[in-house]
Amino acid sequence: MVNAMQPSRLFTFFALALLALVPVSVHAQVRASLVAADQSIQPGQPFTVALRLQHEGHWHTYWVNPGTGLTTNIAWDLPAGFTASDIQWPAPKAIIDQAGTITGNGYEGDTLLPVTITPPADLAPGTTVTLRAQADWLMCDEVCMPGDASLQLSLPVRAESPAPHATFGPRLDAVLADLPRVDSTWILNASRTGNTVTLAVTPSQPVTHTPTGLRFFADDNYIAYELPQTVEPDGPGGFILTLPVSPDGPENPEQLVGVLTAKNGWLPDGKLPGLRVDIPFTQPGAAVGTIDAAPAAATPLIGTLALAFLGGLILNLMPCVFPVLGIKIMGFVNQAGSDKRKVVMHGLVFTLGVLLSFWVLAGMLAVLRAGGDQLGWGFQLQSPAFVYVLAAFLLIFALNLSGVFEFGLTAVGVGSNLQMKGGYAGSFFTGILATVVATPCSAPFLAPALGAALALPLGESFVIFTAIALGLSAPYLLLSIFPQAIKVLPRPGAWMETFKQFMAFPLYATVAALVWVLAGQLNEGGMLMALFGLVLIAMGVWFYGRWHAPGASAGRARFGVIAGAAVLALGVWTGWPQPPAPSAVTWEKWSEETVARYRAEGRPIYVDFTARWCATCQTNKKLVFGSADVLAHFAKNRVVTLKADWTNQDPAITAELAKYQRSAVPFNLLYLPGKPDPIILPEILTPGIVLDAFQQD
Repeated sequence: MVNAMQPSRLFTFFALALLALVPVSVHAQVRASLVAADQSIQPGQPFTVALRLQHEGHWHTYWVNPGTGLTTNIAWDLPAGFTASDIQWPAPKAIIDQAGTITGNGYEGDTLLPVTITPPADLAPGTTVTLRAQADWLMCDEVCMPGDASLQLSLPVRAESPAPHATFGPRLDAVLADLPRVDSTWILNASRTGNTVTLAVTPSQPVTHTPTGLRFFADDNYIAYELPQTVEPDGPGGFILTLPVSPDGPENPEQLVGVLTAKNGWLPDGKLPGLRVDIPFTQPGAAVGTIDAAPAAATPLIGTLALAFLGGLILNLMPCVFPVLGIKIMGFVNQAGSDKRKVVMHGLVFTLGVLLSFWVLAGMLAVLRAGGDQLGWGFQLQSPAFVYVLAAFLLIFALNLSGVFEFGLTAVGVGSNLQMKGGYAGSFFTGILATVVATPCSAPFLAPALGAALALPLGESFVIFTAIALGLSAPYLLLSIFPQAIKVLPRPGAWMETFKQFMAFPLYATVAALVWVLAGQLNEGGMLMALFGLVLIAMGVWFYGRWHAPGASAGRARFGVIAGAAVLALGVWTGWPQPPAPSAVTWEKWSEETVARYRAEGRPIYVDFTARWCATCQTNKKLVFGSADVLAHFAKNRVVTLKADWTNQDPAITAELAKYQRSAVPFNLLYLPGKPDPIILPEILTPGIVLDAFQQD
């Protein structure tokens, strides 16, 4: 079964099509040999040999979990009494094609794959032993082909300690020293929720070296190799990695197993490129290891509270708030006369009004979140739908700050009337309206608080809302204590509108970060539709702002509301994360017998020689069978679709390819009724090429 073409991959298709036009040699592009660390061996003493793979150009081979490729394998034929370990895999790298797509995990350049050989203790000095091995690998560049070699290595047996090989002794020592291992400097903690794994990396002591370019490689394919991984700093020297779970991986493993690599190594000297990860999954937030987790958890919360308080302060600089700041304080003074205690009480009552408003909002969101949990909403940011809604929400508020439209234009007049009330009641209502009505431009700054309320524990959400409320009310409280400070406030002016628009960019940055998270949860087609949806949402609020501006006629304003709501709803519908579409073509397994049977029935047959590790093969299928014309033609003519899957070595497929002087995929054949020989299609396909082939005489 194949999925319909996702529009977001068109650019990748075209790039791969161009790459495939480059001629590729059918000769081996990887040279294999056996090398040893020492010049001789001792009876009973283990020694190290390695499979050396010398890759040409951009060719590569694969790691123990290859991704789209096949793992390199060594089958040993050793003298009696000898034993060989498994390959000791060096830290891999992500294999990225020229279109920028991650296609697997593996190695390039001159690579050594070490193996420990143990000889018998009764081995006679003065003799020579020969180690034989059959090596098999898959080598890929723009196309892929299997490689194999029969290898042997002869070593003398001596009683004395062996001397290291001049070339490969130091090289293998360096490879062995850099093999992935656990290091006490770093403590790891893994938890999983839904389709996401969180890997926390915490230093056990102060570190002077900051690893960069972190990427996790799963031994068992539990983590999707091809999807983006997010890495964020966490406390002094720590990191939080968010890893997408692969739909093809094992179900509910108890351990996270793999290698966590850093481009500049995990040690100060740049060594140890990979940390060995073999840790049990814990509940989210559970502490692992000997380090007290409380200080590390407190630091981010303290920072968040500081930012929340700062955000509340910034609200006072908005054009709809700042001009009335001094006026309201003077109102406090006028109402209280010269009684300083009463002036301070007005400030406290105002602060109580702000706090109460924020607590009510936080409580409403707590109820909403509880309802979402009961409905199986998911674990907040682990849900693509939640991330998309939050990104759209913040985008709308950012556009408001940029001046695309304005919030609550009719509410300002209501707020002004209520603020005219005297006494403590007036101060209390002013505090409420500073949050809800009288300061409509505060809404964009409440958006991050809303996200926090849904994404953080309930207690922390209330604390964050309290910090924002205290930040908003702090100037009123301070100026009620020191009313003479009003004289030092800057005059209202155009700078406030500039400042307001400038503050939109942190929200845009937050939207960008959420889109990055979303990219790790959706396939490329779904991601493109989400981006289109955000564009339509932006257009919807633009319609509203353009035709619902102050002074607009009733008809014009009505059009702005209706058009804006319609386009915004279209944007939500367009970008809403969806599960992958069902396949439109049913593939049967290829065999010579199946081809003969359907030819005897007079059916047209389309054969796709493909492999999971062949990116061009997958591109061809998505492009061709994403075409409605192709699907209609295949259905109308009852075309049989056969898949010759070469993901794993298959002698029958290899022999069939050899009949056509081919040793690589993609390769596609079309059998038409009444024609003795099949039509050979080009390596790079389009819907037009396939449909034209059916018209050949």
